[in-house]
Amino acid sequence: MLIDCEACHVRDVACNDCVVTVLLGNRNATVEFDEAEHQAVGALAAQGLIPPLRLISVAKITDRNIA
Repeated sequence: MLIDCEACHVRDVACNDCVVTVLLGNRNATVEFDEAEHQAVGALAAQGLIPPLRLISVAKITDRNIA
C-alpha cells in the first residue's frame, strides 16, 4: 500500500489524527506499507493504540465521480 500525503484529499484537515503523522512526524510523507505492516497498523488502530490511517486519495474521489 502506497501512502502519498501529497495526494490525500483531507491533507491538513486530518493530519493531526493520522497514523503517518504520529509515527513519522511528517505531514509530507510518502510511505509504502507491505501487507503485514498494513495489517499491523490496522490492528493497533482497532485497539486504540494509534490513530487510524486517514488517507482519502484524490484519485478515489475522482473515480467515484465519473459517470
